[in-house]
Amino acid sequence: MVPIRDDNPVKITPYVTYGLIAVNVLIFMYELTLSPIELMTFFRTWAVVPEQLTQTLQSGGDITIFTVHEWFTLISAQFMHAGFLHLGGNMLYLWIFGNNVEEELGHARFLLFYLICGILATLTQWFFGLYSEAPSLGASGAIAGVMGAYIFRFPDVRILTIVPLGFLFLPLRIPALFYLGIWFLQQASYGLASLSVPANIGMAAGGIAYWAHAGGFVWGAVVGPLLGLFDNSTERLSSKDG
Repeated sequence: MVPIRDDNPVKITPYVTYGLIAVNVLIFMYELTLSPIELMTFFRTWAVVPEQLTQTLQSGGDITIFTVHEWFTLISAQFMHAGFLHLGGNMLYLWIFGNNVEEELGHARFLLFYLICGILATLTQWFFGLYSEAPSLGASGAIAGVMGAYIFRFPDVRILTIVPLGFLFLPLRIPALFYLGIWFLQQASYGLASLSVPANIGMAAGGIAYWAHAGGFVWGAVVGPLLGLFDNSTERLSSKDG
């Protein structure tokens, strides 16, 4: 199922959502200028390499340039992608769901929320592959957090979705509760299935970070309300009643 849009207009200009999309696209355009060897070096330098992060934690917490760099990759990795489909899919979901969550949280809190969800999602994936050497990168963990907040804030909003049926593509409007709920259950089940195989969590190596998706979704549902996701709910209900 591919989402096209949601029936949930906003009254603000979602500057942060637009800015995040722009930064992701610009960094991907830079990646396209690199040779295969340069690209892999770029990934291993600025994406999260679980083995290196584990070594940092085992170093006893000594503050060095190396350890600071490793912690920074928890943010820098969120803006890197391994291909057009990887980038396009992530930006589509951010475009559809990000603006509404940004409107609820406000610009500054939404940016903070987004980065926190991305960090926690990556750490969730890291937990299940402590010694993986494959770079882990992409905005999907942070965007999963946005989706986790969205499903609790707007469960009844309809999502226009394209459902492929053989050679036919059927447009359906599905409540966010069902669309995002099914998405989460898929990611969680794939994550559980991956526990029986060797960890391969980097998109650069062809893997999919299912635990980052499932973890980001759960963290978004937790962090969103803590940052004020429901603060404007009474105001919205009042405006509808009026």
